[in-house]
Formats: sequence, structure tokens, C-alpha cells
Amino acid sequence: MIKNYKEAFEKTRSAGLIAAGALDEVAKIVRPGISTEEIDRLCYEYLNDHGAYSAPLFYRGFPKSCCTSANHVVCHGIPSNKILKGGDIVNVDVTALKEGWHGDTSRTFEIGEVSIKAKKLVQTTYEAMMKAIKIIKEDIRIGDIGETIQTHVEAQGFSVVQDFCGHGIGQQFHKDPNVLHYGKKGTGEIIKEGMIFTIEPMINLGKFETKILNDGWTAVTKDKSLSAQFEHTIGVTKDSYEIFTLSKN
Repeated sequence: MIKNYKEAFEKTRSAGLIAAGALDEVAKIVRPGISTEEIDRLCYEYLNDHGAYSAPLFYRGFPKSCCTSANHVVCHGIPSNKILKGGDIVNVDVTALKEGWHGDTSRTFEIGEVSIKAKKLVQTTYEAMMKAIKIIKEDIRIGDIGETIQTHVEAQGFSVVQDFCGHGIGQQFHKDPNVLHYGKKGTGEIIKEGMIFTIEPMINLGKFETKILNDGWTAVTKDKSLSAQFEHTIGVTKDSYEIFTLSKN
């Protein structure tokens, strides 16, 4: 058990609500014809207007305020003048830094009418994240989270990305533990009350392998299949959990 975590939870909750609010605003503007640069600008301004900073901006040289990962981009897509069109899916990943604490969340948005396969992929990814969150309590293991996600995803015929994972978060953007989205029940680190970490499964329509593009950031599926992701920041309570990045809407 981590003692005296009340302040950590309060600060993370505050940052998480701002990050979630930014995605609520994104949801209002995502449509065919919008550029990912416009999404980035909205996120930057929303965080600033609410007394927070963008944690990704200049993090290890990342040039933008959020990640926009469309279609076969798995994660860490860099906003640009790329125009989204009907049938696309795009993940928007926002991390607010407020009073020294981080709130990290992402959602995959459907642009206009998407294919049945794309819709099922997005839905399955969200379901997998929520199924994993619902088992969170003290004394389960990290592997329990991974197995829950992997079992649900593979039953639908999709694959779990293995090159990226969830992570501990708080006053540091990324720290231990690493939260794998695949694995075996009863393995890995024991989860304790007071821990704060993200669950953020990246799920592919095709095979799980990824590669990094020449910009050093953008991760894509090797087989160019669609990929979806959702993410919440979670705190572990004695008998349950708290989601710090829930939408108010």
C-alpha cells in the first residue's frame, strides 16, 4: 500500500478532468475536412485556458501538443496539415500537466461513416480497456490486466500491439510499472492501493507487429491494417479503482 496518496489522487483527478475535457471539445469538431493540426491547436488552447500545460509538447523533442494517430497509425502520430476524410478513424491522445501532476487519456474517433470492420475494431478496443479497468483492485497482478484485454480482443479476431504499453504516471509522465496489454493471469507485479497508472490498449485489425517511421515517433502497423486505441488514467483504491479521465458528458 502507498501511504498518503490522497493528494496524489486529488492532483491527478484535476489534471485528468482537463485532459478529458479537451477530448470532449475534440469530439465536437472532428468531421471530414478537418486537419489534425486543427485538433492539435484546439487541445493546446484548451489546456492553456484551464491552467494546464501539454505534457507531450517538447517531451523528448515531440513537436506538438497531442498525438493524432489515423487509420494504420498505432500511436504517436504527429499532427499536421493532413485532412481527415469520411471513413477514417483517428486516435487523439492528450496529457494535461497541472500543478506538477499528469492526466493522460485518449479516444479513437470515427470520421463520418466508417466501415463495419472499423466500427467493430473501435468498439472492441474500448470494451477491452473497460473490461480490464473493472477488475482493478489491490492484490491483483499486472498480468491479470493483460490477459483480460488479450482474451477479449483475440476472441473478436483482432490482435494486441506488444511494442507499447500502459505505464505508471503521477509527477512523472512515464514511470513504473509497465502495464502490458497482453499476458498471463497471476503473473507480473502485484497491484497495490495508491498506485496510479494508465491502461491504453492498442488493437490492430491485422497482425500485431509495428514499425516506427523515419520521423522517429510515428508507429504504424507493419501490414498497414487499421489500429485503434483508448486510454484512461486509473488510481487503485482498497477495494476498487477510480478513473481520473472520465468525460463529464
